[in-house]
Amino acid sequence: MNIAPNLSLSDVALEQPERVRIGVPRLLVALSALTLIGIGFGLYMALGFAKTDANQGEVQRIFYLHMPAFIGAFVAFACTTFGGFMYLRTRQTKWDSLALAGVEVGLALAAVNLVTGMIWARPIWNTWWTWDPRLTLEAIMMLTYAAYLVLRASIGNAQTRRRFAAVYGMLAIILVIMVILISRVKPDTIHPTVFGPSSQQARGTFELDASAGMSAALGVNMLVWAVLVPITLIWHRIRLNNLIERLNWLKARLAER
Repeated sequence: MNIAPNLSLSDVALEQPERVRIGVPRLLVALSALTLIGIGFGLYMALGFAKTDANQGEVQRIFYLHMPAFIGAFVAFACTTFGGFMYLRTRQTKWDSLALAGVEVGLALAAVNLVTGMIWARPIWNTWWTWDPRLTLEAIMMLTYAAYLVLRASIGNAQTRRRFAAVYGMLAIILVIMVILISRVKPDTIHPTVFGPSSQQARGTFELDASAGMSAALGVNMLVWAVLVPITLIWHRIRLNNLIERLNWLKARLAER
């Protein structure tokens, strides 16, 4: 929620937001430190521990970030779906904050996935971008969640905004699931799959057991980027949103005096 100069209590919230501690909780500090250490260790596993892929060479190492980043985006978007459902059920603003944080973190991780995929595609597919079914659908998915933020910001009344965002976020997860499944149901895709057989037209496929350390490197980075990173970022974003909510409420109170 942006801090607007002219606010009313109906535009911000009907109830007083909870007080927010300015200091960062110790558990969040520890989780943030663990996440940073995990990112560093994951990079070591990807760049130093895992052996070079026999078919793709060094560029294959980007997969240790590429795929876990998308799974992390899926986790974040799933939080949006859960937060939207819980808000419609309870009308508690904390669930709306979770849903909003999930979209922003999910978009960031999806962008990491898309950019690293383009870097990988240049030497393997000889192009930065191709209208492959999965790539096209992922671009549509990102635009859909970006539209969530734009439409949310355009609704002034807080209650209406939260209800609309909750329903929108619950429906948008369908696109995320389609991105995951499309390479297994579309025979004309050239996008490889890491687990299980790829399409016959896939270019750049590889086997995790082909080179020593590949499975371990992917497992470590999956834990970091699919679990630690989204949880840590979502927690930080929720705290920031709570501070903004309370600041807006206080400004509205002062404006009405």
